[in-house]
Amino acid sequence: MGAFNRSALVTVVERRSRFLLLGDLPQGHDAQSVYACLIELTADLPDGLRRSLTWDQGREMANWAQLQSDADIEVFFCDPHSPWQRPSNEHMNGLLRQYFPKGTDLNNISLEQVRFVAAEMNGRPRKVLGWRTPAEVYADVVATAA
Repeated sequence: MGAFNRSALVTVVERRSRFLLLGDLPQGHDAQSVYACLIELTADLPDGLRRSLTWDQGREMANWAQLQSDADIEVFFCDPHSPWQRPSNEHMNGLLRQYFPKGTDLNNISLEQVRFVAAEMNGRPRKVLGWRTPAEVYADVVATAA
């Protein structure tokens, strides 16, 4: 969420590789905008990687049943105030604060900037991945999922 909760980005983190799918919401973070962004972000995922999505509580996921049906993704919700139930995503959101500090108006962020940040995060070696990058691990995961 951006400044005064008036702007937002969508973050989807693939569990095994920590690969980030980052979407912008230039028209707001209402349920329909989030739904459209998630459909776009997950459209090219292989079926083996498009099994489930764990989401935080929030009005922006009001179209979860439509997303579940249209994207063929089972949607789960965390318990209220329980971010530890989706640790990879919460950790990624913290890392993204290096690029988008609290208080940033995300409506002023271009699609090119969003793509640049996603590429930076996916090209950053991680200790948890044996110092491989999420992009490298994701490529292996996609190859085995196909």
